[in-house]
Amino acid sequence: MSIVRFSISFLVLILLSGCFDDALVFKRGKYPLGECKKELKVGRDFSISKKIDKIVVSKSKRMMYLYRGGKKVHSFRVSLGKNPKGHKIKRGDRRTPVGSYSITRKSCNPKYYRMIYLSYPNKRDRDMAKRRGVSPGGGITIHAQPFWNADGKGDDYTLKKNWTNGCIAISNSSMDILWYTLKVGTPIEILK
Repeated sequence: MSIVRFSISFLVLILLSGCFDDALVFKRGKYPLGECKKELKVGRDFSISKKIDKIVVSKSKRMMYLYRGGKKVHSFRVSLGKNPKGHKIKRGDRRTPVGSYSITRKSCNPKYYRMIYLSYPNKRDRDMAKRRGVSPGGGITIHAQPFWNADGKGDDYTLKKNWTNGCIAISNSSMDILWYTLKVGTPIEILK
């Protein structure tokens, strides 16, 4: 038997035996949107008893903090844009912005579970971009994990690196908490 045949046979045997770690295989697929869309439609995406009044993200600590009545009630690890240092200057720079924003909408997403849109760019961001003659970009969100990490087994991997195009990524379990605690208009402060 040739070495190539042996190698292929061995690989097939390993895959069929279940000795291959699921975390190493990126599962393809999409999140189902039905329940999420139903929650948004009937207003079940928010719990008044869990309401927060402010979100703070520390880029240097790679942490998100949720506040209610001036007290920190939750904290989550975050991943940022691939180019995390400094303020977002232009579209495509892969930086997470720094500044004061607010939540503009919630969205169900087949790729990243759930997304929460920020009011980036604000007037300051647009003015800075105009002075530079560039587009400030947009579509900055807080989103959860890709489908292959739906079960959270890859959180240690995804939350140790900065991998987004400028958004803030949190675990799906963190998104489940954040989703029900905020309403459109909630302020978010992103610090260096």
